[in-house]
Amino acid sequence: MSSTVWVIIAFVLYALVMLGIGFFFFKKSSNLSDYFLGGRKLNSWVAAMSAQASDMSGWLLMGLPGAVYAFGSGQVWIAVGLAIGTILNWIFVAKRLRRYTIVSGDSITIPEYFHNRFKDSSKILQVASALFITIFFAVYTASAFVAGGTLFSQVFDLDYQLALVIGVVLILAYTFLGGFSAVCWTDFVQGLLMLVAILAIPILALVAIGGPSSLSDALPAGFLNVMQDGSGNTISAISIISQLAWGLGYFGMPHILIRFMAIDEEKSVKKSATIAIVWVLLSLTFAVFGVGVVGAALLPGLADPETVFIQMIQNIFMSQGAFVPVPLIGGIFLCGILAAIMSTADSQLLVTASSITTDIYKGVVNKKASDKHLVWFSRICVVAVSIVAFIIAMDRTSSIMGLVSNAWSGFGSAFGALVLLSLYWKRTNRAGAVAGILAGGLTVIIWDYIPIMSGATFAQTTGLYSLVPGFCLSFIFVVVISLVTKAPSEEIRKEFELVSSSAPVNPSK
Repeated sequence: MSSTVWVIIAFVLYALVMLGIGFFFFKKSSNLSDYFLGGRKLNSWVAAMSAQASDMSGWLLMGLPGAVYAFGSGQVWIAVGLAIGTILNWIFVAKRLRRYTIVSGDSITIPEYFHNRFKDSSKILQVASALFITIFFAVYTASAFVAGGTLFSQVFDLDYQLALVIGVVLILAYTFLGGFSAVCWTDFVQGLLMLVAILAIPILALVAIGGPSSLSDALPAGFLNVMQDGSGNTISAISIISQLAWGLGYFGMPHILIRFMAIDEEKSVKKSATIAIVWVLLSLTFAVFGVGVVGAALLPGLADPETVFIQMIQNIFMSQGAFVPVPLIGGIFLCGILAAIMSTADSQLLVTASSITTDIYKGVVNKKASDKHLVWFSRICVVAVSIVAFIIAMDRTSSIMGLVSNAWSGFGSAFGALVLLSLYWKRTNRAGAVAGILAGGLTVIIWDYIPIMSGATFAQTTGLYSLVPGFCLSFIFVVVISLVTKAPSEEIRKEFELVSSSAPVNPSK
């Protein structure tokens, strides 16, 4: 059989396993807590792998290595920032957020947590948060769809639009069926597959080019210098700050934060953190130096740098004179890229649907809707958001890294500072929370998209990543507005003190 047939077999088997998980959890998702939070029953391994697999999307195996391939090892600062952000998020946010969402009305979404945390009778926090989630996740999901379309078009030599449709339908199917539990268990499987792929392929590629001693000889001068860009120039301080700032985004990522909320027991958080941190450190290291650097040595001159990992797999397992001529194994490793894409897109779709359903539809439009009605309404939302993201992804020139960068900045700026302050500063109030969300979210939109500096945007003029001013302004607005407005009520202060204490908190049964 041809190598393409073996790849099709691998993809079909993989798709069947993912859809099987979706069908398994279909009848288990009978209420909103089940569909959106899995009834807070995630064990340590599933919580950790799901959180990180939903984080490290197609950009881990395509966008980030592509940036390193194109611009050299100076792009490593993004990975450094993300590693630091992951560690700090698990240490300072995971356990405390889980406790607070239980204490504050057993919240099942981030907007609902803000609403309950600040006793917001006006519901402005829920609606504003849900709107920003919908906007930024449409862009984020589109990045995953672009990655999926690129994968299928490259592997099967399909038209990009047809390849895009195939990827979207597959992701949509099991997300629609099984909800949060299906997404988390598929993420667990996908996370393992991603890790195996990103560890194994660079090692085989390094052997194929003659080992570490041959690596530097095959690369352009200065490629391995982490203080230089792809043109041999010294990286500016602004560029390093911008790349490190990616770590700030973690504190505001709804699809990651919701995994913290869903962990089964408080004592499981520490084990989950250890698993997640090890996974991330390995994945980021190999994405940068294994795929980006080794890929540049193995396959110089690629027209599309973001396809370097795909091309490495095909070169090692499927091409004429392949280093390891076993196309079925190559197909399985290509499924690792599909896993990275699907594990994030499904989470983004579900979190967006949960915000629209819980925070806008139930919170404002139809307050008496039954759980069964809301579960089906949320499934319709999954389809609707997929259509919007599909339209954005139709632009073949879209960069995976660019789309992820925009969405990442939006979430980190709108929610990151508020999440931290809501967990650790008792004086934070509703007015400060609203101001912080609006200041952060609008700063990103203005900074990245509105050309007010002689026809250029602030991002183009300064070279500074919008997450830096967005996060900082949000933090300042939360603090200043909270201090100049009325202090939180006694009820809010008591909840804060309970969360800060060592007393156990458990979800209502």
